[in-house]
Amino acid sequence: MTEMLDFFDNILWGSILIYLLLGTGIYLSLRTRFIQFRQFGHIFSISLLKTSPDPRGISTFQALCISLAARIGTGNLSGVALALTAGGPGAIFWMWLIALIGMVTSLFENTLAQVYKSRDINGRFRGGPADYMARGLGMRWMGVFFSLLLVLTFGLIFNALQANAIAQAATLAFNADPLYIVTGLLALTATIIFGGLKSFSRLSQWVVPLMVMAYLILAVWVILHNIERLPQVFVLVFKSAFGLQEVASGAIGYGVMQALTQGVQRGLFSNEAGMGSSPNAAALAAPVPSHPAAVGFSQMLGVFIDTIVICSATALIILTSGLLDAPGQKLEGIALLQGAISAATGSVGHLLVAAFVFIFAFSSITANYVYAENNLMFLHSGDRAKLFVFRLLVLGMVAFGCLAELPLVWKMADIAMALMTITNLTALLLLSGLALKVIKDYERQREMGKIPVFNPEHFPEIRQQLEPGVWGKKTYPSES
Repeated sequence: MTEMLDFFDNILWGSILIYLLLGTGIYLSLRTRFIQFRQFGHIFSISLLKTSPDPRGISTFQALCISLAARIGTGNLSGVALALTAGGPGAIFWMWLIALIGMVTSLFENTLAQVYKSRDINGRFRGGPADYMARGLGMRWMGVFFSLLLVLTFGLIFNALQANAIAQAATLAFNADPLYIVTGLLALTATIIFGGLKSFSRLSQWVVPLMVMAYLILAVWVILHNIERLPQVFVLVFKSAFGLQEVASGAIGYGVMQALTQGVQRGLFSNEAGMGSSPNAAALAAPVPSHPAAVGFSQMLGVFIDTIVICSATALIILTSGLLDAPGQKLEGIALLQGAISAATGSVGHLLVAAFVFIFAFSSITANYVYAENNLMFLHSGDRAKLFVFRLLVLGMVAFGCLAELPLVWKMADIAMALMTITNLTALLLLSGLALKVIKDYERQREMGKIPVFNPEHFPEIRQQLEPGVWGKKTYPSES
């Protein structure tokens, strides 16, 4: 079983997805004249994060926090450590590159999610890749396939992996009884997922910024403790990325491909650009300014924070500690990160890592559930009885993740993630012309000094594909 999964994993990542991700990102970057650099300052604009008076959607800032809650998980901690162990220091360079390229991919997919968003039975906005596949491409079967993959991957597999990371960190830090961990985590998860989207969106807008700032403060403290090694670390990252460390041994090809594969794979697992996950949060927003591209730009910030900021912080913590290449060093994953932090903070390091693993992983569990529920709505499986059963399944996978060894589940997650991404990127490329037109409309209005407003009348080719009442003159439920 393991050999078969390894075979498919190598085919999907080594022969297809690396080139598809890089190719799509470069293609969209060229078509937008490298918008991620031209408009870099705009992604930090406060104007993108204003609250809308439209009660049908959450704010753009809340949508960003939900997507960050899903992005910032164990991939930023153990995922980076695993990438460095398997691919060497050069893996972080390729993580940076895939993030910078992926920012454009994220702009396109989240803009499309806003264009094709619809309303649920309560009149609130929802949508995502399944909707732009079904209505934008007229391929509902493709949307169904994507939704099934997302429900399986985010709702079940990823949540088991996040729960497993929490259990491992708690066991290492506190030697806690696994049953206590399961009981506590199930109680917290049930409280959130049965509390509904509004409760989670309010919680995430406070928790996510605080957890990011707290982790960066810790990272700066540890890096300053090893500041004399920082210049050599950056030299090592660039040399390793291009195989210069391996030239003498004749292993240049293997070194570069390992760094490239690990960097792209773990980078995607972390920032999710092109995977089609963040559009499920983006579609929930009622943006200010009232234009789909406004949410697209705000989600570019999510990719930047996740990889360029958080993943880099983790990588620098490990690399400046010197533990990665220390003689006889056999630590990997969370244990490697704990060792690097403990070297600078003492015995409290294990407690700090356990705390951050819990916060990061738990926020991912709840955000992953939001994504899965959104796609159940698309599959017409959103009535209360079916949602109740699905929530029980999610809780079951959380318990399973706490108690089981998950090497096979990691492989399954990689394969499911690859299939999701290939499906989404295919739809994205087919709809890239429309997305580009919408993005240019946003840029044009800003250049004219206007507050951008999306007018469906200016896009007659898609006017019939949009759900009535979502765009154009707003009639809020309270006014009708």
